[in-house]
Amino acid sequence: MNLWKRMTRKPDLAAALKADDLLTRSLTTRDLIALGIGAVIGTGIFILPGTVAATTSGPAITIAFILAAVVCSLAAMCYAEFASALPVAGSAYAYGNIVFGQVFGWIIGWALILEYMLAVAAVSTSFSAYFASLLTGFHIHLPAAIAGPFSPSHGTYINLIAVLVVLLIGIMLSRGMQSSMAINRLMVLVKLLIILIFVIVGFFYVQPANWHPYLPFGAKGVLAGAAMVFFAYLGFDAVSASAPEVKQPQRTLPRGIIGTLIIATILYVLVAIVLTGMVPFTKLDVADPVAFALGAVHLRGLGGFISVGALAGMFTMMVTMIYSSSRLIYAIGRDGLLPRWFGHISGHLPENALWTVVAIIAIMGGLVPLNQLVNLVNIGTLIAFAFVSIGIIPLRRHKAITNDGFHVPGYPVTPIVSFLFCLLLMTQLSVETWLMSLAWFAFGLVIYFSYGIRHGHVSEAKIR
Repeated sequence: MNLWKRMTRKPDLAAALKADDLLTRSLTTRDLIALGIGAVIGTGIFILPGTVAATTSGPAITIAFILAAVVCSLAAMCYAEFASALPVAGSAYAYGNIVFGQVFGWIIGWALILEYMLAVAAVSTSFSAYFASLLTGFHIHLPAAIAGPFSPSHGTYINLIAVLVVLLIGIMLSRGMQSSMAINRLMVLVKLLIILIFVIVGFFYVQPANWHPYLPFGAKGVLAGAAMVFFAYLGFDAVSASAPEVKQPQRTLPRGIIGTLIIATILYVLVAIVLTGMVPFTKLDVADPVAFALGAVHLRGLGGFISVGALAGMFTMMVTMIYSSSRLIYAIGRDGLLPRWFGHISGHLPENALWTVVAIIAIMGGLVPLNQLVNLVNIGTLIAFAFVSIGIIPLRRHKAITNDGFHVPGYPVTPIVSFLFCLLLMTQLSVETWLMSLAWFAFGLVIYFSYGIRHGHVSEAKIR
């Protein structure tokens, strides 16, 4: 079997597209934007600004968000072109498989599995923290044994709320995309309303003195912060995973990806400015910084209201990422790199892939501490971004691929600059993160060389 095999003929590509025909094209532009906004805004606004400001960037977290957004915008345009040219399941995994070859597709897919699943596991633990905080306002306290990750020395054994919310989302998605998207759109609207209320009310409690010193950790802190807040922009790349279930994907996918990034960046910066202006950044290293800041200015009632918005935001993020990861596992199983049981379609849904993803995420969210997850999510994201960015060059040269939709402006400079920025941000991640990720990829290559290389295919597309 040829390790570097890739799709080179139009019939091969047509077969890959035909494989996804059993999935229903029901998602509209409105659904796509709701998926993207639901994912992106759920994490960054309610989790990262406080902790990154306190530990890495200080009030210059606003610059870190903008820098990350600039890099993401370059990668977003590359994703948009790929989504327009290749509206297939699997997102960057499928793109890499087609333009680079099977082994590279597997590496990208393995990085995406890391990104998507760990992202949801991490957010499920923060969802649990906000939910516990909300219950405390009603004088309800969860037993310590079921309110934290597995740590017998601290008296915690499982984060039960994190497990239950993941299972709930799994049930919701298994009932079909129409009902799931209706719930998702409603929660996105609630979340956006609450974010705007926080920004408007919090503005009146901003003390400019809290922004000094603006660069307590220097320029290096801003770069490190930008690498960390990449976690906040995960949603736009997940949008591309919906390609085979989107109506008119060549038009709606680029709009959804780029529109998501623009709206999210504006909201992130506004919230970061207000948050660091309300409370000294040194006090923001907490699990629920937005509610904490409102409590610090004696608006605890509004803090409970914000906690509801945070729960809605994190819920919609988890919906998108569980959805995307299930489609990724489905695509890899469809191609034979994982057992084709994962590529089975039942009732127009990849049920096997969905429930496998839900089970793994529930276990991680219930047992693994948050601080061991976030940076691994970032490196998985950056690896996928890097491959997609530089992949625009072989995509343009691929004789079997025609694209009448979106094209990256400034080619070839834009994809090359995007690729280099991704490499730069990867250098800002810790040695521990690199070592853990290398162990993850080593494990992935063992799976590939022991199973995937013998069973994978690119020209056939069968669903069994």
